[in-house]
Amino acid sequence: MPDSLDALLTASRQGDASAAAALFEATYDELRRLAGRVRRGRASATLNTTALVHEAFLRLAEGAAAESRAHFLAIAAKAMRHVVVDDARRRLAVKRGGGVEHVALRETLVGEGPAPDLLALDEALDRLAEVDARAAAVVECRFFGGLTVEETAGALAVSPRTVERTWRAARVRLFQTLRDD
Repeated sequence: MPDSLDALLTASRQGDASAAAALFEATYDELRRLAGRVRRGRASATLNTTALVHEAFLRLAEGAAAESRAHFLAIAAKAMRHVVVDDARRRLAVKRGGGVEHVALRETLVGEGPAPDLLALDEALDRLAEVDARAAAVVECRFFGGLTVEETAGALAVSPRTVERTWRAARVRLFQTLRDD
């Protein structure tokens, strides 16, 4: 994203509709890249990469007050988490209690073992946030936002080493929580 993104973020925060449109255009490719990472390996008839980008951006536009590129990416990760989880809830409601899509969380998140569904992961992540907000934010950025270690470090204003350490600990906690449930 270009350096002028900060100016677009500022203007958009102040209610400039043309800046919000320019912000979408300026960030669209990056949001698609992140959404592609989030969606990798998860087929869904109702939520493709483009839909995820558009839904997440609508949520961002409704009240996101990003102050920098890194902060914008962190907010985008949280928005994508909510879009993906809401989609899973909608599909569950349609199916009247059965068949929530199981998500392969790859060993980068939980290691070996059965893959939990998105709703269970969302609940586990909420519980993690109660005891370790940074760990929950790292998971949102890395898993739901598809951010790299360096992007996550920038978004959360911590060192890459802190992100790596927190990511490892969060994966263990989430795996234990999901296994126990």
